[in-house]
Amino acid sequence: MNLIVDIGNTRIKLAVFKLNKLEELFIVTEETLEKTLKNISKQYKINNAIISSVAEIPDELKKYIENISTIIHLDQKTKVPFFNRYETPETLGVDRIALVVAAVTQFSNQNILVIDAGSCITYDLVSSKNEYFGGAISPGLEMRLKALNTFTDKLPLLPLLDAENSIGNNTKNSIYFGVINGVIAEIEGFISYFEKENKKLTVVLTGGDTIFLAKRLKNSIFANSNFLLEGLNSILEYNLKIINE
Repeated sequence: MNLIVDIGNTRIKLAVFKLNKLEELFIVTEETLEKTLKNISKQYKINNAIISSVAEIPDELKKYIENISTIIHLDQKTKVPFFNRYETPETLGVDRIALVVAAVTQFSNQNILVIDAGSCITYDLVSSKNEYFGGAISPGLEMRLKALNTFTDKLPLLPLLDAENSIGNNTKNSIYFGVINGVIAEIEGFISYFEKENKKLTVVLTGGDTIFLAKRLKNSIFANSNFLLEGLNSILEYNLKIINE
């Protein structure tokens, strides 16, 4: 069994995979991490693990993984099944690396655009020859709502809500209408842009705002909120094969 660890700035995701199948997903904080790891130990025999982290690894997790036979710490030097054409590969985020691996693994020999809608919205383009060229980064929905409050004197800080899609008739509704439809227009614009140069483009939407955005997009997309975790598991499996050869 594989343990997938995705450490973000505010929360930690732990996923258990059996080969390519997701068995269970846990979303934890540092306060609930130790209890969750104990529960995983009781339920599953973990042999391999991969860690993707943008923050320091908690001590409880370090102790837990000491007993795992094979551990991959994902970074820009980790072996991956795609050709990296990024101009500065050493600066490419580990989350984007995992998304590209998920794309080439699940949609082989296709032109793919992966859209990760979270704190930021990232766009990553992969060719049918498994070549990664880069993409774009822009502010996410909540970041835009916070920016309007931070950089103005009077606009309120609003939570992300499932607001009505109608022209704003007051300040609150105007903010929602502008931010939500601005993101939708951006995403559809990027899809159209990449479709001009990449025929039969497959579009994957993932990230924390997947469900919120998927029902509003007109383009045909694959929506998968666990795409990054699946990519991390694919990286682990790919490296296990190399180790065992």
